[in-house]
Amino acid sequence: MTDTPAALREAHHADVSGGWLRPAVFGAMDGLVTNIALIAGVGGGGVSPRSVVLTGTAGLVAGAISMGLGEYTSVRSANEQVAAEARELADAWVARGLPRELATQVAEAVRANPEEALRVHVREELGVDPDDQPSPWAAAISSFICFSIGALVPLLPYLLGFTSLWLALGVGGVGLFVAGAIVARFTNRAWWRAGLRQLLLGALAAGATYLIGALIGVGGGIG
Repeated sequence: MTDTPAALREAHHADVSGGWLRPAVFGAMDGLVTNIALIAGVGGGGVSPRSVVLTGTAGLVAGAISMGLGEYTSVRSANEQVAAEARELADAWVARGLPRELATQVAEAVRANPEEALRVHVREELGVDPDDQPSPWAAAISSFICFSIGALVPLLPYLLGFTSLWLALGVGGVGLFVAGAIVARFTNRAWWRAGLRQLLLGALAAGATYLIGALIGVGGGIG
């Protein structure tokens, strides 16, 4: 049986807010932009292709680890905040000015079944389902992997034996456009517009770092 539009929307929202999709998308985008800009900077400075590969690889590893740890910490902190707010809401509900007898019954209900009571409070006051909280590990792993993939794209020409910085930046640009077009599937935007926007943002970052590299680099120019 085909899922209804409402069911599809629910699955989509759950995936975006609580699963692996958001950190995966941001990880891939960040990996692409970071390493394209990094390679443009050192390439603009006139370093050797071997140095470009070394720098790009270091950027890939360091960035992927940083993204993974950052996502884990961010998601875990957000989950802990929701839990803390839920407990505060439970206390506030008991102390909301209800008759003492009724307040006592509420307090006893909270003590008897705290998980269900907190779940109701969070849904009513925060609009969040405590059962649908994202996994810190899923966020960290998906971010780590997708950052690595994104950061690898502009390095591929060098790893395949080419030495042209323009080629590496061109491949990175294609990666940016494709990534932006894929994201458009989840944002209801025109794929070509989302792709061009991401390409433009990446080009601005690469242009800035290339200029800095050319100004303070070891040789200037590109191969």
